[in-house]
Amino acid sequence: MTALKMMRILVVDNNVELCSILAEYFDSQSDMETAGVAYDGEEALVKLTELEPDVMILDITMPHLDGIGVLERMAAMQLSNRPRIIVLTAFSRDELLSRLTELGVDYFVVKPFNLSMLADRIREFARERSDSGVREGGYQDLSKYQRFPRESAEKRIVKILHEMGIPPHFKGFTYLRDAALMCQSRGYVGGALTKEIYPALASKYNATIGGVEAAIRNAVVAAWENGNTEYISELCGTHRGSRVPTNSLIIAKLAEEINVAAM
Repeated sequence: MTALKMMRILVVDNNVELCSILAEYFDSQSDMETAGVAYDGEEALVKLTELEPDVMILDITMPHLDGIGVLERMAAMQLSNRPRIIVLTAFSRDELLSRLTELGVDYFVVKPFNLSMLADRIREFARERSDSGVREGGYQDLSKYQRFPRESAEKRIVKILHEMGIPPHFKGFTYLRDAALMCQSRGYVGGALTKEIYPALASKYNATIGGVEAAIRNAVVAAWENGNTEYISELCGTHRGSRVPTNSLIIAKLAEEINVAAM
């Protein structure tokens, strides 16, 4: 078995405390290390060239040059080693996900997040380099990397969906369950909903991509309006008076709950 490469990580976030926590955590892992830390976008671009990291953890909201600006500038840079990019953000708008995907982001992680789950995503990058059986593009079957049996994960998701108040007879109930399981095993990928998960669900259930998206949306709206709104707000980290959470946020939080339960 080929040994996985030591992954060198550049942490970019204007939150000094968070950078310290991430750097300390990565350095405590046997298969990764912190190559450097940057607290704004301009500094990040300099360190990208100097340090040539394997992975960049990038915040979106930063002074001088935000995360989107960093990604746009990277497109014009002649980097000999373009890092894999994980974006950290408290925002989860679908249009933001789409833009991040266009700019080449590999994973999208909603704050707050689990450090162990983040490390697992980085390890998957290393596996992709050493495992010739992993194909490029499309949904990859990474079920062998799940941290606990699928049955317990599915039961956990079903319990949460019931608690949210999503009617079990809604198609969106089944789609949300499967989407969360895919997301948990693969990791939440930038653009995965429209490019990977929705198409996979449409193929599995002989539906259209638009139908899958609409069914999930109807289920989420139904739960928000007639279900346990307080629980949903707590799950998503939003205020009760906020707008209906996006499909992407709901799925990301469901997947995160699986990982938290496994710890």
